[in-house]
Amino acid sequence: QVQLVESGGGLVQAGGSLRLSCAASGRTVSTYDMGWFRQAPGKEREFVARIEWRTYRTYYADSVKGRFTISRDNAKNTVYLQMNSLKPDDTAVYYCAANSGTGSFESWGQGTQVTVSS
Repeated sequence: QVQLVESGGGLVQAGGSLRLSCAASGRTVSTYDMGWFRQAPGKEREFVARIEWRTYRTYYADSVKGRFTISRDNAKNTVYLQMNSLKPDDTAVYYCAANSGTGSFESWGQGTQVTVSS
């Protein structure tokens, strides 16, 4: 099973940027679809973005489209989430997840906190 560790979270002012990283170990994720999800206090975890392993095609939640960019570096076994024009509503714990082809994201990281102040 693949292990995922997120990093790069922190406190930023509205309008600022952060780049989250998700380092995978245990197995190569070059043939995994990878995703980012987030969970704000008192809310359900929600989808943010994902990237396919074969085509590198990307998908985004409407709430982050045009502001966030997901990318991957298979040589480093790492996935990134570049977040620009951050808003207070983006405040959440961000989780990285991996889908080995089972149809769902079966491996999850522990999360990294992102806090956007107004």
